[in-house]
This record gives sequence, structure tokens and C-alpha cells, in this order.
Amino acid sequence: MHSAVFLMEFGAVVLALGLLGRFAVRMRLSPIPLYLLAGLAFGHGGLIPLGGSEEFIEVGAEIGVVLLLLLLGLEYSAGDLVGHLKVHAPAGAVDFLLNALPGAAAALLLGWGPVAAVVLAGVTWVSSSGVIAKVLGDLGRLGNRETPVILSVLVLEDLAMAVYLPILTAILAGAGWAAGGLTLAVALAAVGTVLLVAVRYGRVISRFISSDDPEKLLLVVLGLTLLVAGVAQRLQVSAAVGAFLVGIALSGEVAEHTHHLLMPLRDLFAAVFFVFFGLSTDPATMPPVLLPALALVVVTVATKVATGYWAARRAGVGERARWRAGGALVARGEFSIVIAGLAVSAGVEPALGPLATAYVLLLVVIGPLAARFVEPLAARVLGRGAEEAPAGGRASREPVAAVD
Repeated sequence: MHSAVFLMEFGAVVLALGLLGRFAVRMRLSPIPLYLLAGLAFGHGGLIPLGGSEEFIEVGAEIGVVLLLLLLGLEYSAGDLVGHLKVHAPAGAVDFLLNALPGAAAALLLGWGPVAAVVLAGVTWVSSSGVIAKVLGDLGRLGNRETPVILSVLVLEDLAMAVYLPILTAILAGAGWAAGGLTLAVALAAVGTVLLVAVRYGRVISRFISSDDPEKLLLVVLGLTLLVAGVAQRLQVSAAVGAFLVGIALSGEVAEHTHHLLMPLRDLFAAVFFVFFGLSTDPATMPPVLLPALALVVVTVATKVATGYWAARRAGVGERARWRAGGALVARGEFSIVIAGLAVSAGVEPALGPLATAYVLLLVVIGPLAARFVEPLAARVLGRGAEEAPAGGRASREPVAAVD
């Protein structure tokens, strides 16, 4: 009987996710807010609480985080990461200061303490690579002059997570200064070693893992990733960081084939992850945190726009492209939920999960709208003067697709 209940419940959840995903595609929206809402509906205090399948969904959510970070790592080569770090480090520093500090300040003002401040800083800091990439594609801006600037900021955020997540894991585990410092040292050593090995021996590793049989390639990469993620979590470095490093270590055709093979699995388990986060949040706890969430949204929309504008200006692109860069960076999503999920599991602050849920729900909807309308709104408010000359001294020529 328990098996039948599990199959019916889990089948209903997956069917609901599929229908919600199709609806999101038709509405040209990210499905993330719909998945979160589905979790709220199926969770404790929701419309149809689950019973028999919740434990399996929790395991599926952990796999979802691992696959999200693995495929994110596959997007970058070690050489790309090192190059971005050297060239765009100032933009990453500005991004951190403008967007992490408001979250930390909000947690302290709410009286949640320093641990919650570290968590909420991460929630407000990191933009959603998945949502932003989709929006840029939908708007036909992948070839725009500001797009490399946007991608550079996202790459730096992803790389920073390899350091931030181990620190957060140590703090949430209640580790002292000695244990926390050891965890951070292990994480930094792991990141540095993987980057060094990937730069020098990436092709050798990829050839060793490569296989013409998709089944064998899938099994080897997935098994290796789960193994490394488990070891990383045992060392309190974070399973997500372990999966990210495996993705970085793979390159060339192996990375492309693996990305293609794992995309459907990632989408399935990532959806399960968002549902599980919603399951762990009681909808009744959200109304009390809506006002702080709205205030945080207003502040961090402005700071993300300022981040993109500054980074694009530093790169020498034109005035309109700077506003587009700022608007494109507004969306938060998967990383914010991963960070909040770690805090919820550790029982840091009961209101932190609901606040993060409301915050992400709002920004994952506002983000695509900001990407589309910030530039024309700024042009209307500031006046449609001549395009500001970039660093080279001549007015920039924007692609036709960039004009809304």
C-alpha cells in the first residue's frame, strides 16, 4: 500500500511540474516560481500535503543541486575562469559589496543574528545564471556588446560560490575558528588544485572519461560526480562545490556530450529541488515576511542595476547597453534557494526560509521584466540624448536586436 501511495503522489507531483513547465513556456516565464508555488501547495500547511513520497523528494532535491552545479561547471573551462578572475575582479568586488551587504544588513536589522546575516547576504548576492541566460536568448541579445559583461559577472559569482559555500557550511555546522579555517583551507586547496589540474591535464582527463557509448559516458560522469559530491560533503566543503569542480575539470567534446545527456535529468531533479524547498516552507509563515521581502527586493533591484551599469561602463560599452546590463542581472533563482535551503536544513532562523521564498518568487518574475524595460525606462526618464561614447571615443554601434 505504501508503494502505491508513493507512486501516486510522486507521479502527481511530476505531472504537475510538467504541466506548470509547459504553461511557463507559453507565458515566456521562468518555471522556477511555479515550481516553488507547487511545493507550497503540496507541503505542510498547503492544499494537498504529501506523506509517502516526501522522503524520496528530499533525496531527489539533493541530486538536483548536484546536477545544477555540475552542468554549471561544464559551461566553463578552467582557463576561462582564471581569465575572468584576472580581468573582471573589480566588477566582482563591486557586485559583492552592493548586493551581499543589503542582505546581511536586513538580517541584522530583523534581529536574526550574524549566522542568518551570512546566509541572507548570499541569497541577495547571486543572480540566476539559468534565468538570465534564457532571458538573453528570448530577447535576442546574446550577440550584444553588453552580454560578455553580464556573463563575466555571473562567472565571478559562480566561482565565488566555491569559496562561499564551504564557509557557510562550516558556520551552519557550528564549527569553531580552527575547524572553520581548516574547512576553508581545504576548499581553497581543492578549488586551486582542480583549476591547476584542469588547465594542465584537462584533455587527458576528458580522454580518459570519454566514450562513444552515451550510456557508459552518462554512468561514469554521473557516478564520479555523486562520489566527489559525497566526499566533499563529508569534508564539509559542500556537495555543490564538489559537483561544480567536476564540471570544470571536464572539457571539450566530453563536456558537450555530457551536457547534452544530463540536461533532461538536471531539469527533472532541479524541478524536484525547487518543489522540496517549497515543501519545507509553510505558506502561513510567508505573510509576516512579505514587507521585509518587498523592501529587500526594491533595494537589491537597484543595486543589481547599478552593478551591471558600472561593470558595463568599465568595459567601455555605450549608455543604453549599460542599462541593459544592469536590468539583465536582476533575477535571483537557483543559487539563492540552494543557500537558503542549507540554512533551513540547519534550523538557523524559522522566518529565513519564507523570506527567501518570497524574495526569489518576486525577483524571478521581476527579473525578465527588468531585463526588457530598464533600458527604455531609463531612456525616457533621462531623455533620449545621443549615445554616450565608449572608452574608444566613438559612439558605440548597438545590434538591431538590442532595440526594444
